[in-house]
Amino acid sequence: MTATDPIPLTQALIRCPSVTPDDAGALGVLEAALKPLGFVCKRLRFEAEGTPPIDNLYARLGAARPNFVFAGHTDVVPPGERSAWRRDPFAAEIANGVLYGRGAADMKSAIAAFVAAAARLIANGKPKGSISLLITGDEEGPAINGTVKVLDWMKANGEALDHCLVGEPTSAARAGDMIKIGRRGSMNVRATVKGVQGHVAYPARALNPIPIMATFITRLSSWTLDKGSEHFEPSTLALTTVDVGNPAVNVIPADANAGLNIRFNDLHTPQSLMKAIEDLARDVTRAYGGEIKLAHSVSGVSFITHPGGFTDLILRAVKRVTGQPPEFSTTGGTSDARFIKNYCPVAELGLAGATMHKADECASLEDIEILTRIYQAILEDYFANPPRG
Repeated sequence: MTATDPIPLTQALIRCPSVTPDDAGALGVLEAALKPLGFVCKRLRFEAEGTPPIDNLYARLGAARPNFVFAGHTDVVPPGERSAWRRDPFAAEIANGVLYGRGAADMKSAIAAFVAAAARLIANGKPKGSISLLITGDEEGPAINGTVKVLDWMKANGEALDHCLVGEPTSAARAGDMIKIGRRGSMNVRATVKGVQGHVAYPARALNPIPIMATFITRLSSWTLDKGSEHFEPSTLALTTVDVGNPAVNVIPADANAGLNIRFNDLHTPQSLMKAIEDLARDVTRAYGGEIKLAHSVSGVSFITHPGGFTDLILRAVKRVTGQPPEFSTTGGTSDARFIKNYCPVAELGLAGATMHKADECASLEDIEILTRIYQAILEDYFANPPRG
């Protein structure tokens, strides 16, 4: 295995069945590739009550600034039913120029591409600054013992980040055609309507929570949050569950429950959204009685890395390699960039994500090589003239 060829390293990583929270040797494979290049590798293991311990890796080449950080994850989602795969999800087989396996798109190929890009850069001399990798095993899980705690560790140990590139599968059709410069926020809301249980033959003696909940979720589902903003599509609200849990046919239940997810842009905050939902709940209960209890959790708030020096550098590097400028986008779900944005400018660039989390997840060998060349061009331009923004 040569450090400048991303394919064997990708295969070695895929052959580690690192389904969250298991590392399954993936970080060891990565360390073995980085140490001969001169990277100092630190394994960071974190745990919290009620969550499994997670292994993470911070590797750095050099001690000077600027520090260019590549962030990613070696953990993957479960393969699902093996019968749905035409090939073993952890065999990393190549057929007709395509590499198959869990993590091929999301995102072991990108990690290998960055290592290969760094190796090609180093072959021409070490950069005037530092190259680092922040790799977690907790991105596909609860994200409690991963990137967040590595960033805390870095801050406590004087490891500053100047700019960061996340290798999530952001491209649409071919490697490099789309860069994520921001992400929408995400929050989950749980609503419980408290009624009064009773016999179905005497509905006046009960307070049925189901019509109250039906009115509440109907109002929610017709709510237009906004029409979008300069860099973001319109925010969305999706109901995820409605549940009464009543097995009896002659009982009016006491409670009804519903869940929803909101993907929100930079026109909103979790606080402003919850206030609007609480106001709606009060309107409904004033009309129908009962009580609506609300609880929420926030996965991340919306953020944007405004187009400027850093994003322009990436755009120019991509265009030089592919001949086409990439599209700037903020679509999609959440990523660990939502944590990194508190420390430095961050953008996301990886392979196409059409097969991620699916059976027969795959990536073309050509695209992996193109991504490697893009990463190399970014590193070359970055250290030749580090951006200010």
